[in-house]
Amino acid sequence: MAFPEPKPRGPELPQKRVKTLDCGQGAVRAVRFNVDGNYCLTCGSDKTLKLWNPLRGTLLRTYSGHGYEVLDAAGSFDNSSLCSGGGDKAVVLWDVASGQVVRKFRGHAGKVNTVQFNEEATVILSGSIDSSIRCWDCRSRRPEPVQTLDEARDGISSVKVSDHEVLAGSVDGRVRRYDLRMGQLFSDYVGSPITCTCFSRDGQCTLVSSLDSTLRLLDKDTGELLGEYTGHKNQEYKLDCCLSERDTHVVSCSEDGKVYFWDLVEGALALALPVGPGVVQSLAYHPTEPCLLTAMGGGVQCWREEAYEAEGGSS
Repeated sequence: MAFPEPKPRGPELPQKRVKTLDCGQGAVRAVRFNVDGNYCLTCGSDKTLKLWNPLRGTLLRTYSGHGYEVLDAAGSFDNSSLCSGGGDKAVVLWDVASGQVVRKFRGHAGKVNTVQFNEEATVILSGSIDSSIRCWDCRSRRPEPVQTLDEARDGISSVKVSDHEVLAGSVDGRVRRYDLRMGQLFSDYVGSPITCTCFSRDGQCTLVSSLDSTLRLLDKDTGELLGEYTGHKNQEYKLDCCLSERDTHVVSCSEDGKVYFWDLVEGALALALPVGPGVVQSLAYHPTEPCLLTAMGGGVQCWREEAYEAEGGSS
C-alpha cells in the first residue's frame, strides 16, 4: 500500500464475452474445463459429450455411447481419459484420442449426477440420485465398484475429490467429507437440498450451494460458517458454484439468467453478469486465468476480463 496508485487494481473478473459455442447437442447440461484449462467438455441432452477448444470455438471430438442425456464429465490429470455419467445410470470411461468407450460401469439404480477422477485417474467416483457414491477401478475388469459410500439419505448432487478426501453434497441437506487417510466421515447440516459443493483452491474451505438461494463458505476442518452469499436465484435446479482462480470471489449460476460474483471475504456482490434469458445451467472457471465458461440452453459462452484481446483480433 506504500505506492500511491490512481486506483488499486483488484482481481479482474471475466465479464467480456469473447466466444459463443453453438454446441449442437440439445441442451447443454454441464460444461467442464480440463485440468490445465486449454480445453472444455460439454455434456448434451442428445446423449453426446463434446471436446472443444473454447477460446478458438473449435470442436475437437464428439463422444457417443451414452443411452440417455449426459449430466456430468471430467478429464484425467494427463488428459488421456474422460469419464462421464448420465441419465442412463451408467458411468463411462473414454479414451480421449480415439473417442472410444474403454469401460462402461453399471450399478447405480438411478441417474448419475456427478463424476470425478481421483488424482491418479485410477478410480472414478460417481454420485447418483440413488443416494450412493460408487468408486470404480479404471484398471481392473471387475464389474462392481471397489467401494460404495451410502451414508446419504437422499440423492447425491455433487462430488469433488482431493488427494485424500471426498466431498459430497446431497439433497438430504448435508455436506459430507470423507477423509480416506484417516478413515473418517465429517458431516455438516445445511438444511436445504445441496446443489453443488467444492473445495477452495487453497484446500482450507468448502463452498456449498443449496436450494434456498444461498451459498455458504465453511471451514473445512471445523464446519464453522465463514460466509453467506445471497442475491442470486436457486430454488429448482441443480446449479454449479465455484471459486475464482485465486480464491478471491465466489461464483454461482442463477435461475434468472445471470452469473453472480461475490467478494469472498466481504460477502458483497461484486458483479451480476447477464448471460441470457434463461437458467444458467452450468459454469466452469479456468484453473489459472480469469476465464469463465457458462452454459445456457444449447450453447456455451466464454468470458474473459475486459482487457483481454483474442489472438488474431477479436472474435
